[in-house]
Amino acid sequence: MLKKASLLLLIVLYVSGGINHFVHPEAYLPIIPNYLPFPILINIASGVLEIILGAMLVFSKTRALAAYGIIILLVLFIPAHIYMIQKGGCMSAAICIPIWAAWIRLFPLQFLLIAWAWWHRK
Repeated sequence: MLKKASLLLLIVLYVSGGINHFVHPEAYLPIIPNYLPFPILINIASGVLEIILGAMLVFSKTRALAAYGIIILLVLFIPAHIYMIQKGGCMSAAICIPIWAAWIRLFPLQFLLIAWAWWHRK
């Protein structure tokens, strides 16, 4: 029962998070490191991948592939978290979090999200 509830929450998290990339791109664009080209394309690709991977979690045949894809995506997001730490947590006037919260987003939150996806690979 716990694992089913956890899986449902994971699906909702990634599908809604992916949709949010399109509804509120202004929340994502400032945290894309400025050394990466095409931030709008990166935001769109991230949103599409989150939606697809979240939807793939629904089906047992694609669940493992989705979990591994989410793990890869989370690893690819690490530079954004490091960039936020380098900027002191303030990416724009609208996106400004305490530096300790930026650190928590990277350690342990990012690794807990990876572990969560790993748990649902089977």
